Order: sequence, then structure tokens, then C-alpha cells
Amino acid sequence: MWKYLLKRISLALLILVGVSALIYLLVMLMPADYIDNQTSAALQSGAMTKDDVLRLKELYGLADKSFFGITKSYGKWLGSSLSGDFGFSFVYGKPVTQVLTSYMWISFLIALIAFVLQMIIGIPMGIKAAVNQYGAYDYTVSIFAMIGTALPSFFLAALLMNVFAIQLNILPLQGLTTATKIFAETAHLQIFFDKLLHLILPITVLTLLGVGGLMKLTRTNMLEVLNSDYIRTARAKGLSEHVVTYKHAFRNTMIPLVTTLSGMLPSLFGGAMITETVFAIPGIGYMALRATQQGDIPFIMGYNMFLAILTVLGTLISDFMYMVVDPRVKLS
Repeated sequence: MWKYLLKRISLALLILVGVSALIYLLVMLMPADYIDNQTSAALQSGAMTKDDVLRLKELYGLADKSFFGITKSYGKWLGSSLSGDFGFSFVYGKPVTQVLTSYMWISFLIALIAFVLQMIIGIPMGIKAAVNQYGAYDYTVSIFAMIGTALPSFFLAALLMNVFAIQLNILPLQGLTTATKIFAETAHLQIFFDKLLHLILPITVLTLLGVGGLMKLTRTNMLEVLNSDYIRTARAKGLSEHVVTYKHAFRNTMIPLVTTLSGMLPSLFGGAMITETVFAIPGIGYMALRATQQGDIPFIMGYNMFLAILTVLGTLISDFMYMVVDPRVKLS
């Protein structure tokens, strides 16, 4: 077991180094960097010269974009990142780690609630659809699942905003708090419910977008298991349909589900970039989009490496969870 663990961790470290090098190369080769975005207006108006812009790029380490220059700057970044220092964000004027830890928790809260709702709704729907294959319930649920999966997040968000915030006026439109309300410092309960109202629509969007895929995955795997010989044997022995479905069939369905659910770990902390932007939620996804648009290389690298680490960690967790859901899997 320990040999297997060390092998997987070593492979994960190699993957992270390769991912970081590729992301750094792509970011450095962007058509416009942070200095270009900030000085374009001043350069056109004549307030700054090209020499001024070049000096700023040298100050920010963006001047030399040759292969040797990129390799040298990547080596410096890699050395500092190994000590936990991902640099200083150009846009936010703070260390990257501080920005990540400050804004990821609101994204985590939204994604976690949506993730739990997806499992509570999607998995039972998939099981019931598989048991009632080709029935009215199966067709109805499958149609709605495909619609939810196919809808773009920004379209669904705009639709819900128009109905519940503009037409019915029962939920807030955007933001995390109501700007027109002034709460007392001791009104913690009122502030909590105000934020809760603002999170209903974003959570609903993420839930509706994810529940269809989880439902279809559960249904497909359940159908494969329900047609197995040991399921027919269990039914022939007189076991109830409930025991056959949930004790014998669903346990084997959990093997691919574990892989899928473990892969959702980056989305819990990484934020929903489009959804947070549409609803103007100050989560880590919204902050990452702003930084990417401005060419904030330190933040882009820190954010993407954060997601890469979570992805590798989720894969490792899924490998070990196989032992829990499938006793045939042993680590050697």
C-alpha cells in the first residue's frame, strides 16, 4: 500500500510540474499582458512612450518573452512557489495566496450546497429512471435532464433573473448583499438571511446544470448492473426489489460515481466563473476572470495551480475510495 501511495504521489508531482510549465508558457505568450492593458490608453494619448512601457515591463518581469527569458522567469516562479509563495497579484495588489484564501470560501459554500443538492436529487432520480426503464417517468426525467445539461449557464442564469428578480421581484438580482439596505453591526441574523436570498439563484443555476449529468450517469450504470446475472439470481431467491436495487445493484453503481464525484473537488473550491460573473458574486471564479482579462500572470498561475493540485488530489482520493465501494480492489 505504501509503495503504491509513494508511486502515485511521485507521479502527481511530475504532472503538476508539467502542468505548471505548460500554463506558464501559454500565459507568457498571451497577445497582451498586464502592462499592455494598463498603458494602452496612455500610450495612444501620448502620456507615455514605448520606452516607459518597456521599463515597466522590465520592472514586472514581462520584458523578455524569448524562450530563454520565459524559461528563466519560470525557474524563479517555480522556486518561490515550492516555498508557498505564488507571487504578488498585479490586479489586486496582494499576495496571490491571500487573495485565494479570501475569496474561495464563498465559492466553496455555493458549490458545496449545489453539489449536495445534485446528489440528493440526481442519484435517486437516476435509480428510479433505471428501475422504470422506458416508462413515462424515465422519458420525462431524461428529457428534463438533457435540457438542463444543454442549457448554457449564462442563459439559464439570465432566464431565472428575469423571472424571479425582475418579473416577480421576489429574489435579489445580483451581488452578495443589498446595497440599498443599511444593517446595524449587531444585526447578524438579518445580514445572514440577506446573503442567503442572494445565493438562491446562483445555487439553483449550478444545481440545475449539474443534476442532469449526474442523473444520466446513475441511470446508465444502474441499467448495466440491473442486467447482470447476479441481480437475476438475487431476484430468483425471493429478495425484495428494494433490497435488490439499493443493496446489490446500487453498490456496484457507486464505482463510476466515485470517480465522477471525486473529480468534482476542483469545482468546489475553483468557483463557477460564468455564474459568479453573471450574478456579480465576489467568489474566486469571478476574481480569476478579472485577473485573466487583465493579464495578471501571478494570479493566473496561482489559481490554475490551485485547481491542478485539487484535480490530482481528487484523483488520488478516488483511487482509495475504490477500496471502500469495491472489495475486489486491493492496493499492492
